[in-house]
Amino acid sequence: MPFAPPPNAPRCAVVDLGSNSVRLVVFEGRGRNPIPIFNEKAVLRLGRGLEATGLLNEDGVAQALTVMNRYHAIARAMGAAPFEVLATSAVRDARNGPAFAQSLEARMPGVAIRVLSGEEEADLSADGVLCGIPAADGILADIGGGSLELVRLSAGRRGEACTLPLGVIRLSDRAGGDPVKARPMVEADLATVAWLGEGAGRDLYLVGGAWRALARIHIAQTNYPLNMIHHYMIGRDEARDLTGVIAAASRRVLERMPGMPRRRVEDLPFAAVVLRRLLRATSVRRVVFSANGLREGWYMRRIPADLRTKDPLLAAAHDLAEQYGRDLTLPPALLAWTDPLFSGEAGEQRRLREAACWMSDIGSHDHPEYRAEQAFFRILRQPGIGLDHHARAFLGLTLALRYEAEPEAAFLSVARLLLSSDAIQRATVLGCALRLAYTLSAGTPDLLAGTRLRVNHTLTLQLAEGSGVFAGESVTRRLDRLAQALGLQAMTELAA
Repeated sequence: MPFAPPPNAPRCAVVDLGSNSVRLVVFEGRGRNPIPIFNEKAVLRLGRGLEATGLLNEDGVAQALTVMNRYHAIARAMGAAPFEVLATSAVRDARNGPAFAQSLEARMPGVAIRVLSGEEEADLSADGVLCGIPAADGILADIGGGSLELVRLSAGRRGEACTLPLGVIRLSDRAGGDPVKARPMVEADLATVAWLGEGAGRDLYLVGGAWRALARIHIAQTNYPLNMIHHYMIGRDEARDLTGVIAAASRRVLERMPGMPRRRVEDLPFAAVVLRRLLRATSVRRVVFSANGLREGWYMRRIPADLRTKDPLLAAAHDLAEQYGRDLTLPPALLAWTDPLFSGEAGEQRRLREAACWMSDIGSHDHPEYRAEQAFFRILRQPGIGLDHHARAFLGLTLALRYEAEPEAAFLSVARLLLSSDAIQRATVLGCALRLAYTLSAGTPDLLAGTRLRVNHTLTLQLAEGSGVFAGESVTRRLDRLAQALGLQAMTELAA
């Protein structure tokens, strides 16, 4: 009999049935950050030949029916409800698209088969990007096999959207497989979108498998220290150079490139042509790759409205505290306790400090010899979509130092490469402060309330008499370490 998920961890599943591939994702829970527990893709190329015939690819249709039977069985066996199929450009544009959708409905009774319009597809992709980057500002470009969706984003709000026939399969068919011939076609199609120029000086958010493949190649070529596409950012000039190399390379050269996905060799020159022309048309300052898109947008529409407005970083921090922490009333107290050390901090810096306070007890159940390293990698590599690469490095370093990692430990090299010297300094101060707080309080807000930090020309630790805290050797040592990080002398004093 099918698995029945517990009430506090319901499951839902969605199939993204595109022109190039079909993918099933099963999500668990209804939290602010989607948690995919199953993800499977099959390359069908339903849209191959559509430009010439107006029909879905015959071989692709046969494979799709087999694959969809499997996905339906998986969703039922995993207890996922709702389970929906979202069909995009190829099914939308093909003359036999409606008949294909009807055949799927007959094979999977009760399963919603939605053939999305271009505008619906763009809206869901925008919701997916905003799920992880709530303040996204610029232009979103979601490339598939059949179409390119473009959306204006203004400080986290969706604006105008359009769909162009610039998916990698369709563009290849239109250009007879020649990337050089594709260039004027892309330029002409992009020229019909008057608002693309409003991206000048802002960001270009890239969604879709072909864009992700470009990111993988760039990560491999540059030896970037974090092999994670979501939130990966490169400057305009770097993106232009990358697209120039990819668009002009022979198949043999492409196949030998580090990080090249084997199944993307035919598509990437056309993806590169589109991106290069987008850079020119938008004049954006940088490119931001998003692993989120249509599927995460679908998920976001299924969670309560009050959750959708929450900060994804802080939501992830709260989730980690609930999973690993010992006292959920301590993090707010830690935030207030560390306030004197960070006067004049900016909003983003306070946001990271708040997240660190919530995450600060995640090693409580780990082996004491490995808490620092475990905490670091738990933050650096955890799947939470609300953490960009800077946040991962900063929080990971802070938590490692909270567990007294050696600052020059080899496993911290990733953080040192990703962070500026100022960020490393802030992480050091915060990590030392959290270590001192836990030593004083035994992880309880009641004992922490008997202590206070004051920063003037010295760092003073005030201890309330009779509160159960005192300046023993471990407290003195950790206070000195914090003072050293601040460049101050340390003092303790008793307060009535």
